[in-house]
Amino acid sequence: MMQRTCIVSWALAVTAALTALACAQPQPAAKPAASAPATGQQPAAQQPTTGEPIRIGAVVPITGRYAALGEQVRAGYEFAVEDVNAAGGVEVGGVRRPLELKLLDDESDPQKTVQRLESLYSSDKVTAYLGGAGSDLHAAGAAIGDKNKVPYLGIAFGLYDIHQKGLKYLFSPFPKSPDLSRTIFELASSLPQAERPSRFAIFHEKTDWGLEMAKYYSEAAQNVGFQIAIDEEYAPGAKDFSDIILKAKAANADALLGMPGPPDGIAIVKQMKELDWNPKFLYLPRAPDALVWGQNLGKDGDFVIFSPGWHYAVKFPGVAELNAKHEAKFGRPADVLVGPAYGLVQVFADAAKRAGKTDGESLRQALATTDLQTVVGPVKFNSDGTGVVPVLMPQWQNGKQELVWPRDQASAPIMYPAKPFNQR
Repeated sequence: MMQRTCIVSWALAVTAALTALACAQPQPAAKPAASAPATGQQPAAQQPTTGEPIRIGAVVPITGRYAALGEQVRAGYEFAVEDVNAAGGVEVGGVRRPLELKLLDDESDPQKTVQRLESLYSSDKVTAYLGGAGSDLHAAGAAIGDKNKVPYLGIAFGLYDIHQKGLKYLFSPFPKSPDLSRTIFELASSLPQAERPSRFAIFHEKTDWGLEMAKYYSEAAQNVGFQIAIDEEYAPGAKDFSDIILKAKAANADALLGMPGPPDGIAIVKQMKELDWNPKFLYLPRAPDALVWGQNLGKDGDFVIFSPGWHYAVKFPGVAELNAKHEAKFGRPADVLVGPAYGLVQVFADAAKRAGKTDGESLRQALATTDLQTVVGPVKFNSDGTGVVPVLMPQWQNGKQELVWPRDQASAPIMYPAKPFNQR
């Protein structure tokens, strides 16, 4: 069993090195109105952390089929904890306390998700859980928060059904299936009427989220007058998708809606090219999140729209600073799941400050009343723990992830229609 443990330590903000660094960086004109500091921004006069650390536990898929997503989530958590602590930690009941992150790898295995969450509670006494990536992993682990009366905060999952089970300690500032389905058809409806896709194929995986998304796709299509030409199911991890691709081609489908993980999504696109099926509109919410999409598919991965919950071009406070930190470490702007993970720590830090305590019930009540500007935009929560958050949709264009929706946030116009594979 592989476990990877990452403990993010804190530093006294009064050391000469940090003082010199703070003086060397441009300071913001005014501190943002939020408990957690804006990304990368440090107050001119930092205060030392003096209290016991606030320990938060994260179970993230660092290995396995979701590894490419989990690494992004991990980076976002680590950047955020580093920034909170560099700014003096979180003031709780008049005492400034550092955050301490305990991170374990669940290997993309739902059973190990549950085991590691329980370990974080029993062995490490964490005050809150931060989830990983993938609806099935969150579905397995989310109820542990209620069992142990510890808040469970999660991003990188669209499964709405989890929030319909009466879980009081679950909070997720991330778009869910109804939001994703409604928004993609809003985008499709915005295309010139004569050029819009008319016959949609749904490829849904045989999972709870796959079945849920197929339902909401169909309902959203009906609401705006689009036709579902075919709806086909497949097993996650399948190697041969030729049967459903040929059915979609025979049905004259000119658009594809799916929700595969990265390996399945890459395989589907490769086989679409081999079988010469060329839909002009493609939406796969999850598979294209990771950079392995472009690395594996090249130009064949272009034109696909997806929904990671964020993009580095959004115009929200702290995003520029986060991009600069990510660029310095990784040589590129922040990956699409780094922002949601960073924002989750901002939400927790804000709740801890407002609660003035770190027991589970006090944190839960504070989280429920969140009204915070973060790097993913404004965040509030509905009574079921779903987030009231912007729905952002990037698209792969010329080997890059560009933000195309909503248009007032876009880094590039949508590329449409998708060119046939043999013309790219």
